Amino acid sequence: MTTHLALLRGINVSGHNMIKMEALKTALENIGFQNVTTYIQSGNVFVTTEEDNPAKVGFLIKQEIFKAFGHEVPVVVIAKKDLEACMTNNPYLKEKDLDTKKLYVAFVSMALRSDSINDLKMSQVKPDQAHIDANRIYIKYAVGAGKTRLDQKYIEKKLNVTTTTRNWNTVTQLLEMYDEFD
Repeated sequence: MTTHLALLRGINVSGHNMIKMEALKTALENIGFQNVTTYIQSGNVFVTTEEDNPAKVGFLIKQEIFKAFGHEVPVVVIAKKDLEACMTNNPYLKEKDLDTKKLYVAFVSMALRSDSINDLKMSQVKPDQAHIDANRIYIKYAVGAGKTRLDQKYIEKKLNVTTTTRNWNTVTQLLEMYDEFD
C-alpha cells in the first residue's frame, strides 16, 4: 500500500468549487481509497491505495470529484520525498531573518527543465523571487501572495503546466502529517 498526497487546486476559494471535506472523504472512500485524510478546506488529501502510479491516483481523484461534485479540479499528486525535498532544497531557508509568511511552494504537474526559470521572465515580477527544483518552484514574495503577478495563472501560462501553490506553513504541516502514515 502506498500513501499519496493529492493537492487539489482551486476548491473552496472565494465561494468557488465548494466541496465539504467530509463529502470528499466519503466520495474517495467509495471508490476504494483508504485512510482518506484531509487537511484544511483548501484541498490537501492523503489517500492510501495499492496503486503506485501518482498520475493514475490523480486521475481517479479528479474523475471522482467531477462525477460526485461536478467540478473540474486540477490535481497534483506528490510523494513524501517531494515534501522532504522542500525542506532540504529550498534556497530561501538559508536566509537570515526570513519571513516564512512570504514563502510558498508551487507544485508542478511535471518535472521542469533546469532552464525553465528563464521562461518565467522574472524581471516582469520583481521584486518577487523564484527558484525551480524539479517539479517544485520555491517562491519568495516581496509583499505577499495577494499582491503579485507571480501567481498560479502566470506560472501555468509561462511554463504550460498545471500547478498548485501552498504556503510554507501548510508545506511543513503536510510533511508532519505524512510522517504519521509511516
